[in-house]
Amino acid sequence: MTYAAFRSIGAYIPQKIMTNADFEKIIDTSDEWIVKRTGIKERRLAEKDEASSDLGAKAAEIAIKRAGINKEEIDLIICATVTPDFLCMPSTACLIASKIGIKDIMAFDVSAACTGFVYILNIAKAFIESGIKKNILLVGAEKYSSILNYEDRTTCFIFGDGAGAAIISATNDKNEAILDVSCSSDGTYEDLIKTAGGGSKHPCSQEVLDAKMSCISMKGNETFKLAVKTLTSDVIKMMEKHNLKNSDITHFIPHQANYRIIKAVGEALNLNENQTVVTVDKYGNTSAASIPMAMNDAFEEGKIKAGDTILFDAFGGGLTWGSALFKFAPKK
Repeated sequence: MTYAAFRSIGAYIPQKIMTNADFEKIIDTSDEWIVKRTGIKERRLAEKDEASSDLGAKAAEIAIKRAGINKEEIDLIICATVTPDFLCMPSTACLIASKIGIKDIMAFDVSAACTGFVYILNIAKAFIESGIKKNILLVGAEKYSSILNYEDRTTCFIFGDGAGAAIISATNDKNEAILDVSCSSDGTYEDLIKTAGGGSKHPCSQEVLDAKMSCISMKGNETFKLAVKTLTSDVIKMMEKHNLKNSDITHFIPHQANYRIIKAVGEALNLNENQTVVTVDKYGNTSAASIPMAMNDAFEEGKIKAGDTILFDAFGGGLTWGSALFKFAPKK
């Protein structure tokens, strides 16, 4: 039997920092107001000449090195992003492959917003367990600063830029296997989080540009309530399915959208602060990149070790949501 193992993690954090004080200069807000409602104190911004593929390629290089494999051994690249370099083509995954020097392999993007990394983990697990692929590079890369309306005081301070990456590889050892990944969606809630302009429904035009329809919009209060309910329910189902207790989880790594959501979900699941990884305060919401960036932080701080049981939980525009349960299994 072939299983999928989570071999490595890596991330690229842009150097430029935008603080809440910086937002006080451009919109009607305050550091106190932002921190109280989101827990965010600062976020990172990519350089003007950096695209999502640049961020993703740098994160990928780190993940590949830590996995202890050669680039030639990678046979699939999947990138989760809603801020691709180009609207239609080529895919960001293809560009990442080129930038890290990999040719002649399958590469494609997945658009599932903040749940993107969990979605591509699910896809990688299926590819490996079916025997089709052996070493898969997963990348979550976002340049959210490219789709923000900096006049929208309800949204613009929430998001940041960054990328995270992982290597998922085939193994015969069941103890290393990714235990479960569950993903779902409900398009009836499409209006809660969206970028309305630039696609086939509202093609690019001067009217679309003037209305800033190519920027993200979000109904925060409605999203908050639904996120807490959905994230909690999804994890409870997975824990019950595998007969796990709260104490069996070493690290709970939720999507870093809002500290109030993370806290509410953690309390509902009876997971303590030592189990929960939080980076939203310094990176903001980096969508598909947030979970691997958060995991990378914990790894680099020495908190994540081989054999630790890790639980992902995410919720995003679409609506999409998903969770994943696995043991961290770096190559021996």
